[in-house]
Amino acid sequence: MRIALVHYHLRPGGVTQVVLHQARALLEAGDDVLVLSGEAPRYAGEWAGINPTLIPALHYDRCRSGRFSRADLVRDLEGAFQARWRGRPDIVHIHNPLIRKNSLLMGALKILTRNGPLLLQNHDLAEDFRPDVYPGEEYPENCHYGVINSRDYRFLLEAGLNTEGLHLIPNEVRSLTASSGLPKTRYLYPVRGIRRKNVGELLLLSLYIPGAPGSGSGAEKTSAALTLPPTTDQDGPIYRRWKALAAELELPAEFETGAAASFADTLGTARAVISTSIKEGFGFSFLEPWTAGLAAAGRRLDYVCRDFEAAGIHFDFSYNALNIPVEYVEPETLRKKAGAALAGVYAAFGKETPSSLATVLDSVFLGRDFFDFGIMDEDTQERIIRMAVSIGQVRDRIRKANPFLEALGDWRDDPGVVEANRRAVETAYSRERTGTILRNAYRKSLQPVRQRLSRSRLLDLYLDPRRFSLIGVSPPALETEGQQ
Repeated sequence: MRIALVHYHLRPGGVTQVVLHQARALLEAGDDVLVLSGEAPRYAGEWAGINPTLIPALHYDRCRSGRFSRADLVRDLEGAFQARWRGRPDIVHIHNPLIRKNSLLMGALKILTRNGPLLLQNHDLAEDFRPDVYPGEEYPENCHYGVINSRDYRFLLEAGLNTEGLHLIPNEVRSLTASSGLPKTRYLYPVRGIRRKNVGELLLLSLYIPGAPGSGSGAEKTSAALTLPPTTDQDGPIYRRWKALAAELELPAEFETGAAASFADTLGTARAVISTSIKEGFGFSFLEPWTAGLAAAGRRLDYVCRDFEAAGIHFDFSYNALNIPVEYVEPETLRKKAGAALAGVYAAFGKETPSSLATVLDSVFLGRDFFDFGIMDEDTQERIIRMAVSIGQVRDRIRKANPFLEALGDWRDDPGVVEANRRAVETAYSRERTGTILRNAYRKSLQPVRQRLSRSRLLDLYLDPRRFSLIGVSPPALETEGQQ
């Protein structure tokens, strides 16, 4: 088949890695692949033999130089198709088109879909508490859609799509290598310190890792280590706040440990890979560590991990919530913050606040013995960390409320579980298997389909106050109680 893969840019990151893996899988299967992007790859060597075509009008609005119209974007895409094939490809596969990063793209897609099959693969959806990237226009009709987890698949079906026109397309998982012979001194969190990664929770966990002061363990000292800083102005202030708090309280935490070492060497210092994230799209961080012989531990996200568990992967070293006793939380204050933030989110989406919101918030925040640390804002999280550092009784009560923390002080992985999960990951998310699923989605996408997405229904499905977290909103939007 002749396949055009389209993305806004090819900077290092999750979606770029997916595009690269898909291109290589398709080429190995004998397909003719053209990659189109608004920005050339930073590391051209990774794309050897693929040679992406630059379409400047495809880039993010904030990154584009020059003025372009929707017609310009359509012309440039069609021109690239003509230059390569003297016609259209069999499938035009666009990544993440439903988030408003490029104001020209949605209208361009509505023109392109008249001329041949489109597959719109969604890694993120604006309806998931992200009003700042919510498009102001209806989504393209009568084209095929793709998603990367079963929750999104279910939601898009409920919002109007049909099984013939919606495809669950899991990502290939690369095998990682951890350097041998290095001291195993870290519980490694290999991510950028953006807000939804829940860095405050990593600092709280640092109080309970082996060798931490007051951890109750006589083990050799270890640290909780974050590898990379954020790259946006939005996330920078909160990240710097957590760095400053860790330094002030002398927590066993490290930052930017991946800046001066190879990733293999950084992984080589890890006893385990840990995650405290409260929101993921596909969830590479739950899969990749096993391929390097490391356990993936920490916060389990049900809507992501249930897909992996169905593939035979076990998360024995995880927790669903980090329970904080009610007396340390000030639940009424937290409820008011959540109510104000949610009202702002609804307003940013142009929706009225539901009349049932107060009742739902009461059920979430009142009459409870424990609260999940992951739903709290940074002020509340910082206050709890300070209490846990200065008051041994607080630290002990939190430990006893969380079996994961009780075990963490003397934590050891289980080599049998690590090896079984490595095999399961490398089977279920191999290039061969995910490439086969992708090519099957393409074959189905060659068939015409009549369907449209209901944006109002999508909002009802995603904007569930029961799964809301105050750190699931971006800093600028929080000021008006919205989401990034």
